[in-house]
Formats: sequence, C-alpha cells, structure tokens
Amino acid sequence: MNNKHLVLQTDFGLVDGAVSAMLGVAYTVAPEVTISNLTHEIEPYNINDASYRLLQTVAYWPAKTVFVSVVDPGVGSSRRSVVAKTTAGQYIVTPDNGSLSHVAKFVGLESVKEINEEVDRLPHSEKSHTFHGRDVYVYNGAMIADNESYYDNLSKEVSVDSVKTLEITEPELRDGVIHGVIDILDVRFGSLWTNIPLELVEEAGIQTGDKISVQIYHDDIKKYDNQLLFGHSFADVAVGETVGYINSLIRLGIAINQQNFSQTYNIGTGNDWLIQIKKVKGE
Repeated sequence: MNNKHLVLQTDFGLVDGAVSAMLGVAYTVAPEVTISNLTHEIEPYNINDASYRLLQTVAYWPAKTVFVSVVDPGVGSSRRSVVAKTTAGQYIVTPDNGSLSHVAKFVGLESVKEINEEVDRLPHSEKSHTFHGRDVYVYNGAMIADNESYYDNLSKEVSVDSVKTLEITEPELRDGVIHGVIDILDVRFGSLWTNIPLELVEEAGIQTGDKISVQIYHDDIKKYDNQLLFGHSFADVAVGETVGYINSLIRLGIAINQQNFSQTYNIGTGNDWLIQIKKVKGE
C-alpha cells in the first residue's frame, strides 16, 4: 500500500494552470506519491485562514504525510521558506509568514528546517521569482514525501520559537459570560466557527437544550443580538431558525438551518469580530 501522501493548499483557485503545474512537478519528482487537495480556495493573501485550515485537517492524516501550504503575499521577499515537522510526525512546507500559527499552538512543532531557495528548488527554475509554489514548495514537499530522509538532509535547522505566528485570541469566561472571537466560516454554508471550546461552554453551565444569548460586535458596534437554542445539530431547529452547536473541531458554532448566517447578518471573521455567549436565566 502506498503511504506517500502529499496534500496541497493554496489561494490559487483552479481557473488557470498554476495548481496543475504544481501537480506536474510533484509527479515528476515522486511518481508514486498520492496527491490530495486540502483546498485551493483560500481567500487571496489570507494567511490566517490558511493557518486555520491546516489545523482543521492535519491531525486526520497519518504520520509522514506532507502538506504544502502556499498563501504567500510576500513571495520573492526576505520571508523564509520552511518545512515544519509536527509532534505527530506530519510535515508542512510553507512560507514562514504565519501559516503555521494554529498548528504550532494546538498541535505542536517538533522541529523546523529552513529551505535554501537558491539551491533546494526545481532544477532550472532559478530565473523564476514569483511562483515558489511550483519551484520551491511543492518540489521540496514531493522530495520529502518520496523519501523522508530528504528532510533530515536539509542543512539549516531553525528554532521552533523563531517561526512567525499570528495573534490567536484566547476565549475566557467572566461573570457567566463567555468572551470569544469568530475564527472562520464554514464557508459553503456560512456558519460561524468560534474559538470557544466545549469545555468553556460547559464551564458556563450551558447544556444541550438550553437557550443562550448571543451578541456579536465589530469595532465596538453591536452587529447581532439574539437568543437561540444550544442544540446537537442544525436539525434541532426548523429551517430558517438559528442554533448554537459544537462543530467538528469541538468548538462552538452558530448557524441558521439551511441558510447562510454570515451573509444574512453580514458577519465577518477575525480577532476584531467579538462574540459573547451566556446562558439565558430560567432556561
């Protein structure tokens, strides 16, 4: 059974040949590798979303799987190119621009090697400076997927602590109110995924079937204020009604059954989208 896995993530989309070129390089370098796509629909330049999608996915792949994540607004600049090995044994090849933030915090990094962009790259690509996804990242990713010792032979190990990380806000419970942020969307369906873990929901005394108060703020302006059911899933409420639930990352989500919450209420994501949750008294 082939256990050489390469998983690709970019903000390139599929409207041109960029992703196909990356696939071609990978198959040329490692003909026996199995290539899968995490997503190529990251919002252009959105490093935070790239970081979160890696967290959403990496832990479900076996050790030795190699991820290539290319959301690289600084391509051609002085930012480093790196390979990180997680504490669970997967590898992530990526620009060192914050895309390792969530994996570093919630999974852990065992070691990190810097890629020499002048040497460790697709042969004869030295004159190209704007497509490192093809020339640097997928090339190195395929080399590691084909033979794990390639990682060991990368000459420059760097400190795990030196990896660039984005700010990740911690949720907290104060006076019965959970304060968190909206990390990201369940994109296709528009549900909100918060940074509030199930443990904090339980600590606030909220149980399945309770009514919860939900307030959402952006730049100190209240954007949403409602009471809704905290249920198991979307089907606990009628079509068009709102519900709180625990998502696949065991964190609080907010949704409208069979409708798009984000579009309906014009709600965004990031550390400046604050959410407050509390149990409705008497429920």
